[in-house]
Amino acid sequence: MRNFILATVSSLALVACGGQEPDASPEAATETAAASGSEHGYETRGSNNLADTMASDDARYMADGATPDSDAANDIPDATERPVMQAQVVLDRIGFGPGVIDGKMGMSTENALRGFQEANDLEVTGRLDQPTKTALAEWERIPATRVVTVPDSWAEAEYTDMPDSVAGKAKLDRLGYKSLDERLAERFHTTVEVLRELNPGGRPAGSSASADAGPDDGANAQAADGQAGGGYFVAGQQLRVPNIGADRITPGAIADADWQRTLASLGVGSEQTAVDRIVVSKAGKTLKAYSGDKLVALFTVSSGSSEFPLPLGEWDIVGEAYNPPYSYDPEVLGNGDGETYTLAAGPNSPVGVVWIDLSKEHYGIHGTPDPETIGRAQSSGCVRLTNWDAARLAGMVSQSTRVLFEA
Repeated sequence: MRNFILATVSSLALVACGGQEPDASPEAATETAAASGSEHGYETRGSNNLADTMASDDARYMADGATPDSDAANDIPDATERPVMQAQVVLDRIGFGPGVIDGKMGMSTENALRGFQEANDLEVTGRLDQPTKTALAEWERIPATRVVTVPDSWAEAEYTDMPDSVAGKAKLDRLGYKSLDERLAERFHTTVEVLRELNPGGRPAGSSASADAGPDDGANAQAADGQAGGGYFVAGQQLRVPNIGADRITPGAIADADWQRTLASLGVGSEQTAVDRIVVSKAGKTLKAYSGDKLVALFTVSSGSSEFPLPLGEWDIVGEAYNPPYSYDPEVLGNGDGETYTLAAGPNSPVGVVWIDLSKEHYGIHGTPDPETIGRAQSSGCVRLTNWDAARLAGMVSQSTRVLFEA
């Protein structure tokens, strides 16, 4: 992870993205960390891995005689074959993001397969064909899902219903997660609906309803009935989740404590491949990242609109802002109540958890509060990714990375 931030604070309006360029000064980062630490509080995996306790024990999957999970209490075999989800979690781990992991073939998964095929000199079909399955067999020991226990600290975090209006959002101190359900879905790069399908009746698929779940039994029963406020999951509950990995956070690798907690909450690790060129294709709805001439990552994106088209050409990266605030300008967006508002930082911010600032004035690459819309809904001019893909990309680029926008 190569951390860098904007050297100065800009007050120019984001014409394309409808807001103000975020404050990325060291002082702002410190203040943000102090203000939001309680929401992102978590118990670490261990002293040698600062990811949360639900992190994947990746080394075990590739070892001879490996078992699916190092925690015997969570070792519940899945009786259902999930070949597409297994391919998705592998692609996600190695840098070819399938977007929302749902076990279904769709545009983002097809894009991820095309990227993997290109990187491995295979025929680019976008299908999970036999040559691609053979190439992916290197990771066949990685199961599609695993079972985790939701940390108790997640019950102590603050969750807030997100108002529909910008004025309502502007009153909040942080645009955090609306519920533990939403936070879990983002942690495992999926949706609440998929998590519910993987946990019928509030129990991991493959488990017996009469199994002795020990201290988790009450939590599972409560989840099955739905908790207050409309949530389905609770702290202490065992859950079957997509088996995302590459989430290890090396101690000392991340200088910004708040950003470290954000990475843990997104299931994104600190070790990312450095890239010197990224190419955004408006037609393909993809962002490709290269190390030299080698394609090392691909993410599906939303970019530009008829009113604010993608600015074709080559640009530089000026810097990054982690967990940035957002200034809403209704004159730019053509909606709202005519008032300008400053929105607090958080995963439900219009620019998500990170802003990668470009030399093209007012334009950047950023996250989103609506991961399921990536590649479908247009962006207000900028390049938009899921929060987890944007965070991963932030660890790959530097100010020496060239950016090419093409039709």
